[in-house]
Amino acid sequence: MRILMISKACVVGAYQRKLEEIAAHPDVELTVVVPPEWRDERGILPLERAYTKGYRLVVEPMAFNGSFHLHFYPKLSRRFAEARPDIVHVDEEPYNLATWHALKLAQRHHAQALFFSWQNLNRNYPFPFSAIEGYVLRHADYAICGNQDSQAVWRAKGYGGPIAVIPQFGIDPDLFDHSHTPTPPHPFTIAFAGRFVPEKGAHILIRATSKLNGNFRLTLIGNGPRRFHLNQLATDSGLGDRVQFLPWMNSTGFPKFLHTIDVLVLPSVSQKNWKEQFGRVLVEAMACGVPVVGSTCGEIPNVIGDAGLIVPEGDAPALAEALRRLQCDGALRAELSRKGRERALAHFTHKRIAEETVNVYREVMKG
Repeated sequence: MRILMISKACVVGAYQRKLEEIAAHPDVELTVVVPPEWRDERGILPLERAYTKGYRLVVEPMAFNGSFHLHFYPKLSRRFAEARPDIVHVDEEPYNLATWHALKLAQRHHAQALFFSWQNLNRNYPFPFSAIEGYVLRHADYAICGNQDSQAVWRAKGYGGPIAVIPQFGIDPDLFDHSHTPTPPHPFTIAFAGRFVPEKGAHILIRATSKLNGNFRLTLIGNGPRRFHLNQLATDSGLGDRVQFLPWMNSTGFPKFLHTIDVLVLPSVSQKNWKEQFGRVLVEAMACGVPVVGSTCGEIPNVIGDAGLIVPEGDAPALAEALRRLQCDGALRAELSRKGRERALAHFTHKRIAEETVNVYREVMKG
């Protein structure tokens, strides 16, 4: 099978491990198109070449870089001519211009095409995105959804083709290693990593942490428009020097940080137009043996399963109580550390996700 994948997400070096695992299947010949960089709220994310064995990673200039809906690759047709794909894997939402453009090229080259979606809310888009979405739903040969709710959304919108529920990326169990040198004695360390926006719930975590006693500290990693507000909230909550803000870390450096903390929290809060689509940071922490606490928002409970603590979204007292339990109960921390690592290895490795993705390719070829 000749596979042509188009993915701006694969500029991230750690994500490329999945590509190596896909390419390791003897019936797959893989070419992956990425832009030289991607721009979002974190700034400019340049292409990292971390895992590039066994497949072709080609760089293609992107138009409207940074526009989630409007970006596309103007000269993508030459990659079709080179790769002569049987299947085109468009690693984009069906309402994006890049998906429509790649699907049209796939039709021109007599290739079958699939799209990927995280979208877990049934949202209506204005023209031309509504027209793009309708065309893709009518003509795509397969869909991969990153969560259960996304599958329901596309069925409700009329997509009648086959769907598989597979996370977009997994973790590398060697990079996110459970066996690491113990850190010297330190305060009970709580961490958050994500965008500083209301829906990610960092403000809930600050309020919850301010209710704790004893020796603890809070580290918040990320950036976003609520950075100043969160800093002021931490000051007003009396956390003082117990809280620190750190910038984004690169994909291969983050595991080293995880080895220094005691619990990772994802306290997401549903909004009118958003709910948590996955929570990849949870899987990364679990793989490192770090206990996790998540809210009931979106896909978080399905990711954590029984391998962490789950609290009602927006409930700072309940989150404080969960943190207090972990702070005071070393046996509970050890149990969740073990369960989290086991769950990550069983469900969320790049190898497991690659196997499920290749099975989709084989189904498409049979179809």
